[in-house]
Amino acid sequence: MNFGEKVVVFNQNLKYHGKLPKDFQVMNPFLDNPETLLVMKQFYDKFYGDNRSRKFVIGINPSRHGAGVTGVPFTDTKRLESACGIRMESARTHEVSSVFLYEMIEAYGGATAFYKDFYINSPFPLAITRKGKNGIYVNANYYDDKELFTAVEDFMVESLIKHISLGLDTSEVFVLGVKNAAFLKKINDREKLFDQMTVLEHPRYIQQYKSKEKEFYIDKYLLAFNQK
Repeated sequence: MNFGEKVVVFNQNLKYHGKLPKDFQVMNPFLDNPETLLVMKQFYDKFYGDNRSRKFVIGINPSRHGAGVTGVPFTDTKRLESACGIRMESARTHEVSSVFLYEMIEAYGGATAFYKDFYINSPFPLAITRKGKNGIYVNANYYDDKELFTAVEDFMVESLIKHISLGLDTSEVFVLGVKNAAFLKKINDREKLFDQMTVLEHPRYIQQYKSKEKEFYIDKYLLAFNQK
């Protein structure tokens, strides 16, 4: 199997059977919407139909409006269509992180050039949501609650090892988000998965709080990826 086919198999077999603290739940986009499987396969066939070794870019966990719908990390339906050429009929989503990430990808040289060199995913590759006071579920991060992290940590380690087995270059990993990096450093110190960790600000943080300095952060990403 090529790289993309391995990713598809990984996604098709994603299941979380562990316990979760009260008010948390896990969303599996590959079970929730049949079209998610279709567009996800199109994406990995198009950009990963080879056996190249790639660098790993690690997010936190998928958002319900990004990969929680499209099955593609940091990719809402708008960017899936405009940047990747894949249209999703059953959903229309806008995800804040996706905006910055695809502006950076465009500066890198476009989706084909970027995905040839990098693979993006998360240590917890399914979306996590938490019930708010009004009863509505909102995005949650695996580290938002100590009990939650303890519950999912073993699954995260297992997932990271499976990601690496796809054919990733482990000499340097790019971690998005300072808090994410702190948790992953603890795991990496124990498991020895990656030789070097390079930490970059999370796309959501940049888009939400540093949008006036966006070009600075795009340059920072490109420098880290050795493109400038």
